[in-house]
Amino acid sequence: MNERRTDIAVIGAGSAGLSAFREALRHTENVLLIDPGPLGTTCARTGCMPSKALIHTAATFYQRHFFKDQGVDGAEMLSGKIPLALKRVRTHRERFAGGMEQRTHELAGNRLISERAVLLDENRIQAGPQTIRAERIILAVGAEPIVPDDWKLFGDRVLTSETIFEQKDLPKRMAVIGLGPIGLELGQALSRLGLDITAFSFNEQIGGLSDPQVNRELIRCIKAEFPLYLGKLAEVDELESGELIVRSDHHEVQVDALLAAVGVSPNLNGIGLEKLGINPKELPCDAKTGQLGDRPIYVAGDANGYRPVLHEAVDEGTLAAAHALRPDQDFCNCRRVPLRIVFSDPEIAVVGTAFSELPEEGVVTGVVDFEDQARAVIENRNAGRLHVYAEQKSGRLLGAEMCAPDAASFGHLLALAIQQQCTVVELLQMPFYHPTLIEALRTALRHAAEQCDRELKTNAHLLDWCCAESPLT
Repeated sequence: MNERRTDIAVIGAGSAGLSAFREALRHTENVLLIDPGPLGTTCARTGCMPSKALIHTAATFYQRHFFKDQGVDGAEMLSGKIPLALKRVRTHRERFAGGMEQRTHELAGNRLISERAVLLDENRIQAGPQTIRAERIILAVGAEPIVPDDWKLFGDRVLTSETIFEQKDLPKRMAVIGLGPIGLELGQALSRLGLDITAFSFNEQIGGLSDPQVNRELIRCIKAEFPLYLGKLAEVDELESGELIVRSDHHEVQVDALLAAVGVSPNLNGIGLEKLGINPKELPCDAKTGQLGDRPIYVAGDANGYRPVLHEAVDEGTLAAAHALRPDQDFCNCRRVPLRIVFSDPEIAVVGTAFSELPEEGVVTGVVDFEDQARAVIENRNAGRLHVYAEQKSGRLLGAEMCAPDAASFGHLLALAIQQQCTVVELLQMPFYHPTLIEALRTALRHAAEQCDRELKTNAHLLDWCCAESPLT
């Protein structure tokens, strides 16, 4: 049988796969991209973009609760239309996914093979009728939502992030099981659009937080909108009426459907790793290069389960291709400061070293609460808490966790500061304009600086110390 030969075969045309393909093309024309479709990336088709469209609609509708206090009448005349909201989501989804599909075809051209790929050995791939021999293989096959086997018996009453946006309408009563980023974002959005949402999570930490005080504040904020039951396993059964009943400890609720948000599983089953003696659930995958042991195979993006966010997937695809083509060079210093953001309200950000990863000693925590933060009060967003972590001796920023208004902006600023190895004193030298939300960061930095070693408190930050967030205090 004739074999098609290539230097690099990239399996999967999502964010990681496209990044790997682009990097490979910089060094060789002999590259193939294999994906059965649909094209368009998870982010554009079922992840980042459609969920943010739903969140924006829900947040806009939710503002009606504050109209009266702002001198705006008529809020009682407004109503949420789930079918119209979902139609808007799909319109945006088709725009973004369609654009990505078009760009994929433009990038790959006749190097795109629209077939399902299966590994025959560590250098050969079966893609439909074609057999391909590749010097290096990059697996960027993504991940899919987990639906426990016993839940599959309930058919289309169990929704996931991949199916919810396809619905023309949604039932009034829904349970959300799992309160990571997906469950928290979609659960809050659906509640704000008028559905009766009850949420359950086996974990007591929600939204990816590990700092107990920040987590406690987030739970307080979310519980004000819909019920949360945490720390116990949720079980689902079907009643004779056809309704579903969800039980967790002593709590139970009858619903018409549920959103399964209990995690994702890499799309590695059936791809042929077992033939190589590799257990897909226990990948011997290098966290820096993506390489599977010493084999000519690399895993990038959500498929490796390392940091399942888009910019990390893009970086991993680039680094995997770079290592595959130039294995003797070291590209490991290219990894960025970790940054995770959840677009709930308040938003969540975890930057740099998370609370759970901090050393047990030699660390100080700077704290700010948003209840009395001036700009947040004006905007009816005065809820949340921000913690920054720094070395006690040097004052160097290590990380931060927060649930706060506009946490995405706080997170980006802190990621830059951490990547530049700034100290809390150095960051206090930047201007903080009044009145802005970002002034709250100065309060947290001051609190951290006050706990650092005495020699750090020099004239370098005297200007900041005489400038309070509230000018008259």
